Amino acid sequence: MTVHDRIVAEPFSLQRRNPAGGTKPLTAWGFANETDVLTDVLLGSPNFLRHLSTSSLSRKHLREAPCNVQIAQAQHKDLVAAYEHFGVNIHWHEPTPELPMQVYSRDSSVMTPYGAFITAMANWWRRGENYAAIRTYEKLGIPIYDMVTAGTFEGGDFNVIEDGVVLIGCGGARTQEEGARQVQAWFDREGWETRIAFIDEYYVHIDLMVVPIAEKLTAVCLACTEPGIVDWLKGKGHEIIDVPFQDTMALGCNFMSLGKDRVIAPTSSQTLIGQLKARGFEVAAVDMSEISKTGGGIHCMAQALKREPA
Repeated sequence: MTVHDRIVAEPFSLQRRNPAGGTKPLTAWGFANETDVLTDVLLGSPNFLRHLSTSSLSRKHLREAPCNVQIAQAQHKDLVAAYEHFGVNIHWHEPTPELPMQVYSRDSSVMTPYGAFITAMANWWRRGENYAAIRTYEKLGIPIYDMVTAGTFEGGDFNVIEDGVVLIGCGGARTQEEGARQVQAWFDREGWETRIAFIDEYYVHIDLMVVPIAEKLTAVCLACTEPGIVDWLKGKGHEIIDVPFQDTMALGCNFMSLGKDRVIAPTSSQTLIGQLKARGFEVAAVDMSEISKTGGGIHCMAQALKREPA
C-alpha cells in the first residue's frame, strides 16, 4: 500500500475519538502492542540538536561532559541504518531550528490503534513539537485521536504492555497526574486495562525502567521499579529480564522491539544484550552514548506508526 493509498483509506481528522468509547480502529496505521512486527516508524532529525536541561540526567552531563553534537548526529545515522537493515519504513518530522529536541519523536505524540493523540510537553522550548506533530500526521494521513489538555503528558509515559493493556507513567515534572488521568479515562472508555505508575521525576518517563521485549517478556529495572508494578506484570504471566540500575541510568532499558525476536539496543546495555542473545534474539547494538547525554535513548527516539502481527 502506498502513502497515497493510506491517505485515501484513513482521511486526516482532528476529531476522531468517540467520547463514549468504542472508537473504530484504523486499518492502514496503528498497532495493538509494542512487540508485534514494526513496519513503519516516525523519527525526528538531529540536524538542529542542542544539549538542553530537560532532566536531571541531561543536567548532569551538561555539568560534566556536554554532548558533542557532531558525534551524536553520527550515532543517530547508525540508528537509522539499523531500522533500514530490518526493513522498517522510516517517516520523518520536518526538522526546524526552533525544535532542537525533536529527535525524541516519542514525546510529542502517541500512536494508538485509533490514530495518534497529541501530548502536552512540559518544557516550554519543546511545546512547538506538539504543533509540528499535527502537521506530520496530516501529511501522512493519520487521524488525530485526541489532544491532551488537562495537564502535561509526554509519550514516553504511555507504555502498551500487551493488547489492550497500558501502563501510564506519572513523575509530576514531565507528566502531571492531571494529564495522566485524562489519558487514562480515554482508554478506560475504550475498554482497555489502564494502570498509572507514580514514579520519581528523576526517572523522567516510565520507558526508562519498563519496556516490553516480546510477548509476555518485559525488561524491567527491578532496583527502581515499584514492586507492585512488577507483581502486576508477573500476574499477567510476564517473564522479567532485570536491567541493572547502572545500565538503566545509562538508558540501557530504553530499546526498541521490532517483533520476531529482533531488537535495537544501546551497546552500553551489555546485560540485556547478553540475555537476549542467549534467548536467540537478533540484536542490533548501536552506540548511543553521546546523543543520549541530551536526555533520551533509542525508545525515546522513535514513535511506532504501524505494527503487524507476526
